[in-house]
Amino acid sequence: MVESSDKVKAVVGLEIHVELATATKMFCRCRNHFGDEPNTNVCPVCLGMPGALPVMNSLAVELAMKVGLALGCEVDPLTKWDRKSYYYPDLPKNYQISQYDMPLCRDGELEIALPGGKTRKIRVLRAHLEEDAGKNVHDNPSHTGVDLNRAGVPLLEIVSQPDMNTVEEVMAYSRGMHRLVRWLGVSEANMQMGHMRFEPNINLHIEHAGKLYKTPIVEVKNLNSFRALERTVTYEIARQYEQWQEDREGYAFGKKNKQNRGYDDARGITVFQREKEESHDYRYFPDPDLAAVAVDDAWRESQASQIGELPLARCKRYMSEYGLTDKEADALTQDSPTGDLLDEAVSAGADAKRCTNLLLGRGAALANERGCSIAEIGVKAGRLAELARMLSDGKVNATSAAKIFDRLVESGDSPAAIAQADGLLAMTDTGAVEAWVEDAVAANQQAVQDVMEGGKNAKRAFGFLMGQVMQRSGGTARPAEVQQLLNQKLGK
Repeated sequence: MVESSDKVKAVVGLEIHVELATATKMFCRCRNHFGDEPNTNVCPVCLGMPGALPVMNSLAVELAMKVGLALGCEVDPLTKWDRKSYYYPDLPKNYQISQYDMPLCRDGELEIALPGGKTRKIRVLRAHLEEDAGKNVHDNPSHTGVDLNRAGVPLLEIVSQPDMNTVEEVMAYSRGMHRLVRWLGVSEANMQMGHMRFEPNINLHIEHAGKLYKTPIVEVKNLNSFRALERTVTYEIARQYEQWQEDREGYAFGKKNKQNRGYDDARGITVFQREKEESHDYRYFPDPDLAAVAVDDAWRESQASQIGELPLARCKRYMSEYGLTDKEADALTQDSPTGDLLDEAVSAGADAKRCTNLLLGRGAALANERGCSIAEIGVKAGRLAELARMLSDGKVNATSAAKIFDRLVESGDSPAAIAQADGLLAMTDTGAVEAWVEDAVAANQQAVQDVMEGGKNAKRAFGFLMGQVMQRSGGTARPAEVQQLLNQKLGK
């Protein structure tokens, strides 16, 4: 617990590693695909065989450039490749091809959304390309296996400035970056498949008795979920403050070396791994087998032209133009195709709120069942617009619209044809609706009495009667008409 006299500010920077969605690896033509049999997507280049020469994947450079431009980074006209030397079992060359002093992208920012409609800009120091390492597999209790399928996969490392001061800001930034790379189509960003990994750098600035104390910087390695990131940062803030309390002068930046720690999910804690290496420990030097990359204006502009409207800007537009809530706008800007579906349906003449209710109702439910985005369930913008117009015109009610939406996923028919074939068009025969109301009232006298007495059960009883009428109509009665006729019948 923080002492009332202490002012504690967390200082957090975040390194985000993003595997790019290319068909092949960064410096060879091996397949870039998750889930294949171990060590089947390998060749002399990614195995580090003597004499094997790397060849750059230009698409990976373009995808990285697109992210940098979306972040407002400077994309330098000349960038190069460097060897980062270290030993690890899943790094067969004993070095990683990376970028050191001349990264592809530098000096950008990401605007994040915070509670209360506030936003904040987090500076991005650099975004550079490198190759991923392989993976140690610990499935067998007697030994550790090494799978090199991932070795050489193009990896974009996005490094922020230490601008985040709360867990909430860290999570908003990480989620914002996750959404951005998916929005741009540069990565699937599936964390269960290792497409995106987080490494926060954390220390504390503590004002105590008129003096400023800074704790040593800790980097926590290879976090592969938002939950792990949130719990890690929360735990580290508490752990560092507690350790500082035990040794206020000794546990200090400059007196203690930087640490690498790992996250133990089972215990919800971080554990010491090793003291953190500095750049000189890696013995960086230019890779002699790879030429520098020259980026001219035409190449840069061709990538910039593909970016379009970014998620936060679209979210703001949905709230201002369509009248959506912050929550609705956020849900519809998780990926670009889902937002495009809404925009196209509105352009076809549909009401934005009607479309939103359909997409975030049955659309979101179906997407969740199938493990895909709303746009991927298969409903076309024109049919969505037609169904929304039918709702607005009172031709179908909400219950029927949900059934029609489900059928649109499977059928090539129009909403009107489905409604006609399945008997889902709203009942326009007032006499029939009156008969259903009479029947429901006669069969449920206790509910009628509760409504007439006007006590605490009146609202629930009226809703029950509404449901009974809708059930008798097979969902085809218009709720507004049912409500009106019930009120008339009960003298309300």
